[in-house]
Amino acid sequence: MTQNPNLQKLSEAGVSVWLDDLSRDRIESGNLAELVATKSVVGVTTNPSIFQAALSKGHVYDAQVRELAERGADVEATIRTVTTDDVRAACDVLAPQFEASHGVDGRVSIEVDPRLAHDADKTVAQAVELWKIVDRPNLFIKIPATEAGIPAIAKVLGEGISVNVTLIFSVERYELVMGAYLDGLEAAKAAGHDLSRIHSVASFFVSRVDTEIDKRLDKIGTPEALELRGKAALANARLAYAAYQQIFEVQPRFQGLLPDGARPQRPLWASTGVKNPDYPDTLYVSELVAPNTVNTMPEKTLDAFADHGEVAGDTVSGTAVESQEVFDKLSAVGIDLTDVFKVLEDEGVDKFEVSWTELLEATAEQLRAAGQKS
Repeated sequence: MTQNPNLQKLSEAGVSVWLDDLSRDRIESGNLAELVATKSVVGVTTNPSIFQAALSKGHVYDAQVRELAERGADVEATIRTVTTDDVRAACDVLAPQFEASHGVDGRVSIEVDPRLAHDADKTVAQAVELWKIVDRPNLFIKIPATEAGIPAIAKVLGEGISVNVTLIFSVERYELVMGAYLDGLEAAKAAGHDLSRIHSVASFFVSRVDTEIDKRLDKIGTPEALELRGKAALANARLAYAAYQQIFEVQPRFQGLLPDGARPQRPLWASTGVKNPDYPDTLYVSELVAPNTVNTMPEKTLDAFADHGEVAGDTVSGTAVESQEVFDKLSAVGIDLTDVFKVLEDEGVDKFEVSWTELLEATAEQLRAAGQKS
């Protein structure tokens, strides 16, 4: 099998291609392995919505749910078993990419219960539990970048556990995330952990920023406001990359950890499926090409880029000044960016909580049905 040339060019430009989806059918059918072999996929991200969708389709999980029902497993235990089994299997599929990249790629993420997003101690406890259950070195534990999540991220990293920080919307919050990463590395070093084995990505959400800000620009309705539609998300991500460069390439704190094997916390572009049909369907991929980044894509976006995506070199580095100008113009026309980012974070947490609740309810029904059949 040969790699798709468009996605291969993206990889060669320094962007790791990850798939934002997982299901048991995708693993058992060989589809995930095929995407690795033909579409440069070197990582997988999951979230509660993805698992809810996977478990609600078809019958691939029925036999395991029946077995768990016969053992008397409750809903929480069933979901934990099913999801960690899928993630472990995906880790095994991607193990060669993990080895070839010396631990940088070949990663699979699993998220802590979204209902714990505002409880640091319980987040840490579940992160440690999931790390032990999956028991694979190429696992990432996903922790949301809420106010409670920031100290939890540092504590989990300090335990020697690799973390995917999710639901980052603002550069200000991203700076706190990077600080938590450095806190975690320093704590891990003090505890005697090998820093070269601790990795992290910071998942910066993209398309949702345009969705929220475009809605507000349309409401304002002035020519100046309408001219800014579709520009906020890219400007936000590019400012985040400039912040990443400052922390990991310039400031001495991280440089001091390099002799201990520390790795930079790579920016990961998440929510890269285009939601506005007026925009190019590869917008949040082709316009966010930069070294040492990850782009996790839904399969629709992956296929679109494979078909007609273009790589025109680095489209991010050196864009901070013009990106800040976009933000200045947004403020000038009346966009309250602080409120935008708060709304997006609240909605992100709520969306995953709703998906998790739906997953709990659907699994409870499956357990009841399995119990009646046995």
